[in-house]
Amino acid sequence: MTGHSVLPRRAAVIVFLAFAFAYFLSALVRAVTATLAPTLSQEFSLHASDLGLLAGGYFLGFAATQLPLGTWLDRHGPRKVALGFLGVAVVGSLVFSVATGFSGLLAGRVLCGAGVSACLMAPLTGYRRWFEPTTQMRANSWMLMTGSLGMVASTLPVQWALPLVGWRPLFWGLAALIALSMVVIAVWVPGWAAATPGAHVAQPESGNSAAVPQGYAVVWRHPYFQRLAPLGFFVYGGMVAMQTLWAGPWMQRVAGYTPLEAATGLFWINVSMLCTFWTWGMVNPWLLRKGLGADRLMAAGLPLCLVVLVGILFAGPQAGGGAWALFCVSCTFVSLSQPAVAMAFPQALAGRALSAYNLVIFAGVFVVQWGIGLGVDAFAAAGLSTVRSFQAAMAVYLACNAGAYAWFLLRGRRHNVLQTTAP
Repeated sequence: MTGHSVLPRRAAVIVFLAFAFAYFLSALVRAVTATLAPTLSQEFSLHASDLGLLAGGYFLGFAATQLPLGTWLDRHGPRKVALGFLGVAVVGSLVFSVATGFSGLLAGRVLCGAGVSACLMAPLTGYRRWFEPTTQMRANSWMLMTGSLGMVASTLPVQWALPLVGWRPLFWGLAALIALSMVVIAVWVPGWAAATPGAHVAQPESGNSAAVPQGYAVVWRHPYFQRLAPLGFFVYGGMVAMQTLWAGPWMQRVAGYTPLEAATGLFWINVSMLCTFWTWGMVNPWLLRKGLGADRLMAAGLPLCLVVLVGILFAGPQAGGGAWALFCVSCTFVSLSQPAVAMAFPQALAGRALSAYNLVIFAGVFVVQWGIGLGVDAFAAAGLSTVRSFQAAMAVYLACNAGAYAWFLLRGRRHNVLQTTAP
């Protein structure tokens, strides 16, 4: 199957499941080091800074591939690109599993990050061509749901498996499963016909045909991309930063949770996100048919996460895992921005648009994770207590979120961007 035609329902379901399996594994690989941290620290005598660098190595490999990834997706299509990248993830898992020192562990994590970096962008690029707009919104939410399921699987199930099989065979198994996902994608995902110059490449707001632009300049300059970028950086990136890092330290150092209680809280945060993305997938087509597109939903829904964060700041030690679950769930309105970005661009630019936006999101994850840590340390050095330091740092983060939301509203009035209504 090639070309620009929308896939029939059965073929669309098969394509979704093929990509969802790979994305589930990518999320598991991303989050598993948090569960393995005590084991790795003991076996390799790792310091906290080593663990931080090991976690960052994944994101380093991931971020380094995003811009070339977008170009390759537009040129070669999701199947070829996903297969090539997943092969790197197999190698990374094996390198990690046989590591005898920190450098081997770090090399494995960098390769894993680079290898799974196409697991969301490749399917979203394909969905832009193969699925109807309402189906694209549903598929995006359900892909994120499978990612949440992968993060759930990386917590208690991995913890239960460690005493039985050990961490090295665990990565052998992951390598085998990633290789299996490559077979599934090779067999079930359609091929990709290169876009014909002049066809399907007009700017949505103008309707004029033009040759396919090269590079990323047309993406960075697009008014709709510029409108969404701060939301992607602070709100989307911040949601991931809270879910994967700062909710845990808050529960322990502010709310007084034990490590087991904090781990259980994170488990339920991930379960809540899984259920939320499943719900988004169910209701998105109905909402779109009622005229409630991504922009209207984000404008109406994102103030909820600001209100919840204000409540967390005022509650302080009384705000625990339930409060952070509510915050992350209320932030999921911003997940609608990913398919909206894809639909705002012509098909021949969808890969670059999605990869550029994903780079913005992961840059936000890094900056918010690091920035809150710097803020907590700085406020503590200024004489504030641990609780007050966390509250002050989160207040700065709240201000950044509010600014990003205000930018989104103001730019919406200046640029009435018409999004593509059909793939």
